Amino acid sequence: MTALKVEEELERVAVGKAGSLTWLGHATVLLNTEAGTRIVFDPWIDGNPKSPISLNELGNVDAICVTHGHFDHMGSVIPLADATGATVICVPEMAAYFSSVGVANLVEMNKGGTVHVKEVALTMVTADHSCGISVGETSPSVYGGNPVGFIATLPSGEGGPIYVSGDTNVFGDMKLICDLYAPEIGLIPIDGHYNMGPREAAHGVRLLGLSRVVPIHYGTFPVLTGTPEELRTHLASASTLTIIIEPGQSVPIRA
Repeated sequence: MTALKVEEELERVAVGKAGSLTWLGHATVLLNTEAGTRIVFDPWIDGNPKSPISLNELGNVDAICVTHGHFDHMGSVIPLADATGATVICVPEMAAYFSSVGVANLVEMNKGGTVHVKEVALTMVTADHSCGISVGETSPSVYGGNPVGFIATLPSGEGGPIYVSGDTNVFGDMKLICDLYAPEIGLIPIDGHYNMGPREAAHGVRLLGLSRVVPIHYGTFPVLTGTPEELRTHLASASTLTIIIEPGQSVPIRA
């Protein structure tokens, strides 16, 4: 199927459509399985200029996965956890911070570990970035452990596995992620300022062996200049399908 054909078939859907991945702007991604399990990665909704929804429109979620402590990846974690009772999954250092501010349901884990949220297996993998926890607009960041990404593995026949990279540069161990978990679809940053740009991201896609890639984390601020079209150009010789969507749009988990 051509990239154009896929984009013609994408639809702006209500948040929570079963069997889909919905981009909620910047780095926020909602996974909604065919069974109705809802997991949100790096929620930053209220205050996010690219968010298509408000926090109270997101609805219930079963788990919140946090890749690192920068405000644009955890800005809505605390109010969302308070409102829904969702379990927050993150590295121990971030779990200690969330516990200190009253988050009740926490699962701390680390790279190489796997936890289950209903039928979804979530494996924490390496990312190449920084991880200070943003505690205020004028306060210095506090230590937040290491940045991570996640592999979400679904029951056989339901699509995936899914790679949500969090913030990262390209790194050689993306090949290990490919060898161990064989992600089919990936959601990766392409901004070229705080993360890898389109050229580096294209190399990462090849290392990961992705069949489909959804570029995210670009255009939110003027400094984030990488574009999906540039990524597609750098992947022109690859078999990977670059799926360009707008915040609020979804892609099916099944290829």
